[in-house]
Amino acid sequence: MSTLLLRLAAPLQSWGAQSRFGQRDTQRFPTKSGVVGLLAAALGRDRTQGVSDLDALVMGVRADQAGELLRDYHTAVPPRKLPYITNRYYLCDAVFLVGLEGEEPLLAQLAAALRKPAFPLFLGRRACPPSGRLLLGLRPGLSVQQALSQEPWLASAWYRNRHHSLNGLQVLLEVPPETPGAFFLRDAPVSFSQDYRQHGFRSLAVQTIPLAQIQRGGLPPGVDATQHDAFGDWGD
Repeated sequence: MSTLLLRLAAPLQSWGAQSRFGQRDTQRFPTKSGVVGLLAAALGRDRTQGVSDLDALVMGVRADQAGELLRDYHTAVPPRKLPYITNRYYLCDAVFLVGLEGEEPLLAQLAAALRKPAFPLFLGRRACPPSGRLLLGLRPGLSVQQALSQEPWLASAWYRNRHHSLNGLQVLLEVPPETPGAFFLRDAPVSFSQDYRQHGFRSLAVQTIPLAQIQRGGLPPGVDATQHDAFGDWGD
């Protein structure tokens, strides 16, 4: 087994798992369905093609820069209809390290597709394209938990300065259902078909990786820290 690492960063991300009608939510971390959809787009698969091979990958997420929750409030007035309100939620300035554990041939195929994606890539919604380097590469022989524990901290310099007292980073891992403290989230993609979109449950657990275990000095080669800080001139 090996692990493929991705860096998911953008001014806005949105990872919905329970959106209904006018309420479009976001989880505080990338969902399995959202990441699998990104991989399927890179491979050039349409909504009618299966994704069971991608869903079988073991996924882990490390929150390197948690981001802020943003609400986008809309009042819409369709012609000859009553006005209605929608609330759409986003994560602002978040940075995540995502690991996908599986067989190396499939991971190598995914890495090649991410370098030259067939379709445009986005982080949860079409309005949220990724910024900076997305693909960090393969980590041969490492489980997803090992890879997430060893990769350098990807947060921006301003974020690290503001959170210098942070002791660890939160990690969300797929675990067996009987794991103590596990919870369930319905974000495992079964079908993306517009005629019959379907998601299943997966079991997850939250862990904390001490920052002492993570390389603090410098980012991986070719990765530029996100410099955007809209409130930087305001001070603390």
